[in-house]
Amino acid sequence: MQQIINFIIRNKNFLLFLLLFLISLVFTIQSHDFHKSKFINSANFISGGLLNTTNNISQYFHLKSQNELLVEENKELKSMLFNSQITPDSVFTDSSRFDQKYKFTSANIIRNNYAATDNFLLLNKGKKDSIKEDLGVISSKGIIGIIDHTSKHYATVISILNTSSRISAKLKKSNHFGTLIWNGKNPNIVQLFDVEKIAPVRIGDTIVTSGRSIIFPKGVNIGYISDFKLDAAENFYEIQVNLFNDMTNLEHVYIIENKDAPEIKALLNNEDN
Repeated sequence: MQQIINFIIRNKNFLLFLLLFLISLVFTIQSHDFHKSKFINSANFISGGLLNTTNNISQYFHLKSQNELLVEENKELKSMLFNSQITPDSVFTDSSRFDQKYKFTSANIIRNNYAATDNFLLLNKGKKDSIKEDLGVISSKGIIGIIDHTSKHYATVISILNTSSRISAKLKKSNHFGTLIWNGKNPNIVQLFDVEKIAPVRIGDTIVTSGRSIIFPKGVNIGYISDFKLDAAENFYEIQVNLFNDMTNLEHVYIIENKDAPEIKALLNNEDN
């Protein structure tokens, strides 16, 4: 306290000048509309800038929670999309009124391999989240792979970048389908085999899931055609497919469960027996 008093005594002339200057400045602003408007505009500019900066900082620290909300919203939208009971000629019907065939569960990738020939991913969801083997895994851009094994809290995924992976895929513009395989070379490109040569194949066309398996719904994006040729017998196309997903940069995914799968498997087993 004594130091403050000593400071005031030492600088009393300057402090008196500063006080009088501020008083005169206030009187000048209050007595002239032009100066008042300039002052208000300047104050608003400064306070607005400070508030904007504060808001940006606050938003940055809330990015994680916002991302989690977006993931949940995307999960609901995907569920509505693949469970939609609406046809192009029908009147809008709330899809929640129907038994939904596909269940979606959001998850995060905590380990991602893409440099080997038989790549796997690790997810932070497991048996306690009702995750089972042979469930499909996709992202907002396209397919990722298929659940291979599960523990209580985690699950491994056979990546689409695994040479043992086999996924039924088709041309989006037609129903010509084939088998999607990876040759173990480029992590951005997979191969689609056994597409009949009568198919209307064009560079740039989109490749999607065929819906012929019980794992993935029909129409999930995979990639686009970058090149193609006929096989040695010239009966089928060998198609190069550029993936929509950047498989080297993944985080949020969705696990798809076909709730009709047990019934379909049981029926097919009876037919086989």
